[in-house]
Amino acid sequence: MVRGRISRLLVRDVRFPTSLEGHGSDAMHTDPDYSAAYVVLETDAEDGLRGCGLTFTLGKGTEVVVCAVNALAHHVLHKDLRDIVGNFRGFYRQLTSDGQLRWIGPEKGAVHLATAAILNAVWDLWAKQEGKPLWKLLVDMDPRTLVSCIDFRYITDALTEEDALEILQKGQIDKKEREEQMLTHGYPAYTTSCAWLGYPDDLLKQLCAAALKDGWTRFKVKVGADLQDDVRRCRLIRDMIGPEKTLMLDANQRWDVPEAVEWMSKLAEFKPLWIEEPTSPDDILGHAAISKALAPLGIGVATGEQCHNRVIFKQLLQANALQFLQIDSCRLGSVNENLSVLLMAKKFGIPVCPHAGGVGLCELVQHLIIFDYISVSASLQNSLTVWLPKFHNPQPNCPWQKGKQRAATVNNSQQGTRASICGVSTEDRRGRGRGAAPHVVVGSRTVGAGRAAAVCREAELSRGTAPRLPWKGLLPASLP
Repeated sequence: MVRGRISRLLVRDVRFPTSLEGHGSDAMHTDPDYSAAYVVLETDAEDGLRGCGLTFTLGKGTEVVVCAVNALAHHVLHKDLRDIVGNFRGFYRQLTSDGQLRWIGPEKGAVHLATAAILNAVWDLWAKQEGKPLWKLLVDMDPRTLVSCIDFRYITDALTEEDALEILQKGQIDKKEREEQMLTHGYPAYTTSCAWLGYPDDLLKQLCAAALKDGWTRFKVKVGADLQDDVRRCRLIRDMIGPEKTLMLDANQRWDVPEAVEWMSKLAEFKPLWIEEPTSPDDILGHAAISKALAPLGIGVATGEQCHNRVIFKQLLQANALQFLQIDSCRLGSVNENLSVLLMAKKFGIPVCPHAGGVGLCELVQHLIIFDYISVSASLQNSLTVWLPKFHNPQPNCPWQKGKQRAATVNNSQQGTRASICGVSTEDRRGRGRGAAPHVVVGSRTVGAGRAAAVCREAELSRGTAPRLPWKGLLPASLP
């Protein structure tokens, strides 16, 4: 039962120095420090439960998102949680339609990332209070209640409330069987962990061999910086995995439209399933042109990780500009906006293959894709999710099962989203980015060990079951 009034909102800037060893590197983001604006909601309820939410960032700029969260906080504080979820559409619109803040959006950029972090925390709290993992909360929800969480403004030319309700009602058929399938077998997954652009060939071979030994059958390779280098790396990976396993490519927005078509024609020999983000995420017509040009080569277009909102997805679908749709739990406005995109994808017959990565993205997105299969799409054809074991220490009930290539469902005993951050190093070292030690950032200031530990306690980073990052020098603290 939903209970309590929001009494406190905490937000912290948390960063990990992934750039030190090239983890997460691609053609456009060569030195990312995987980071998050991390939100914790407290209530006056006696249960003591807290809602944990985040939005994903790459280091610098996280402090901007933190400021945006604080600017939105007055829409959340002192609100009764029952009133929020009882009119979730209205609450979503209140956050995204602030008469002054929407000028630096609307529904895009730092202010929308902040909206996602807050709403992720609200959904986490709701699921915890119901004693369910988020995917189960969604699966068990009445179709009309689900529809009431969605803001249909700007998308009724593609999806109406009536369309959404019809899709969800049809999704009730054989739902229990699909839920059992997820609990037993999990969701098909691929890995990017062995082929970041900044990795040398020896490391590529080592990590690819380890992934094959673990049973992975689907691999994604970062491309786009240098054609000859891409040819060499794709040949290396394809030769190692063989012709029967699945290969995907990701350019991370590097190319102009003609360049994308020409470049991919040179990489077509490696039989990629898709090219991900071939050009600007805002270029709907460009994606459509690339999609049309690559169709004869048997290469699909995947995009979505930096699509601002449901309107961009609507246009991509209407323009036949993609064959694989990639939602993101922290780019769009949390579950609410992702629900509308999942339903549009179903109506247009496009499979959903979410974007995820480190700092809790895989934990968050698994709930959405499992819900999609059970209650919306009812199909696993051409559907994949991503799991990056490099960014997580496998934990009991984690979404990755060694050797099975499945993103397993959250165990029913796990409540909420499982995306709380459970430990960060508090070692006091100066500097950020390359050469920096793991650190917690408050505002624009790197804090020392004592203060960082206090920040972690205050933000309740120690109580979650979230990913621990096992890189050399990063010793996740078990803070009281």
